[in-house]
Amino acid sequence: MKLMINGEEVMVPNTLQSITDLLKHLNLHDQVVIAEVNEDIIDNQKQRETQIKENDKIELVRFVGGG
Repeated sequence: MKLMINGEEVMVPNTLQSITDLLKHLNLHDQVVIAEVNEDIIDNQKQRETQIKENDKIELVRFVGGG
């Protein structure tokens, strides 16, 4: 399935169904990630139930520490 992630076209397996599945696929599941799908911010508790589909535009923002 083709997704637009952070402005880049990315091919992912069709077996991915939710934002949580996508984060696991991208190895981001153990980080704090804010997700936006088609300009709607997805609450962290709703990432598991939010379905993704072909041509979705997804923005992923993760927080990193620094000093």
